[in-house]
Amino acid sequence: MLSRRRFAVLAALAAPPLVRGGVAAAQTPWPSKPIRWIVNFPPAGAADILSRTLAEYFGSRLGQPIVVENKPGAGGLLGADIVAKARGDAHVVMMSSAASHGIGPVLYKDVPYDPLGDFTHIHPVGTFPSVLAVNGGSTITSARQLIDLARSKPGEVTYGSGGNGTMNHLVGQLLARSAGVQLTHIPYRGSAPAMNDLLGGQITALMESLPTAIGYFNAGRMRPLAVSEAERSPSLPDTPTLREAGFQDVVATNWFGFSAPADIPRDVALRWETEIATALQSSQVREAFGKIGVRPGALGAAAYTDLIRSELARWKEVIRIGNIRAD
Repeated sequence: MLSRRRFAVLAALAAPPLVRGGVAAAQTPWPSKPIRWIVNFPPAGAADILSRTLAEYFGSRLGQPIVVENKPGAGGLLGADIVAKARGDAHVVMMSSAASHGIGPVLYKDVPYDPLGDFTHIHPVGTFPSVLAVNGGSTITSARQLIDLARSKPGEVTYGSGGNGTMNHLVGQLLARSAGVQLTHIPYRGSAPAMNDLLGGQITALMESLPTAIGYFNAGRMRPLAVSEAERSPSLPDTPTLREAGFQDVVATNWFGFSAPADIPRDVALRWETEIATALQSSQVREAFGKIGVRPGALGAAAYTDLIRSELARWKEVIRIGNIRAD
């Protein structure tokens, strides 16, 4: 006959894992604590606006608060590295972007993370064009006129951007190469000083993201000449694309997406994918995005990951050909 103690041991070994482990082995519901949402750019920019719009939409839907943290620096790489180092943490997410996951990793030499392997890419959030613009009082009224001026005055026509290696800088380089002219790039540390110098007449033109400049366009202080996407922006229906202006090879889209650290549970990733897709279809989110010229993203996780992979390859080649260096 088995002793009571031995019976207890054998019974414990034969029991299913969840019974053996008791309460500790029960699956922890998600989310079980506040969600940390990293924005790797300063407040009031496109990434910040999109992130806070979505965080507000989710509200109590997830049962836990979402804490939005701005962690700018190194063109978005600093914030991305924070998320990359949180491997497996299902309560950390970020707004990934062309800067941090499409350009930065092939522009900088010592990027501390793998833009694909260190993340779970879940869903694109929004897309928007770069816009070639001039001062609202400028006599230049078209992209072709600006290029003709650059051709007649080699090296004298300048365009500003928020910094070396930014999407706006690279789109300007694509335009100069396509047109066969020299456009002198003036890099700034951020969009604000670049726009100030355009308004003050210190530079001829500016390549800027639509969400950042749309208020200046609406107020007439800056004049949009052309947008970089393949189609016209609904926010600037009278502004042609650079392709329509005659520069067939100049097509580029700025993008932001939703990503988490690598190795989060698959069910959490799928839950986020569903939640983000639902949010992007809501009238609340679409209206907020439309005000700053952003089209809601429509791809799923696999397609978004493929987009990042293709963008890394594309901008690596552009940077190589243009011999572009970071600040």
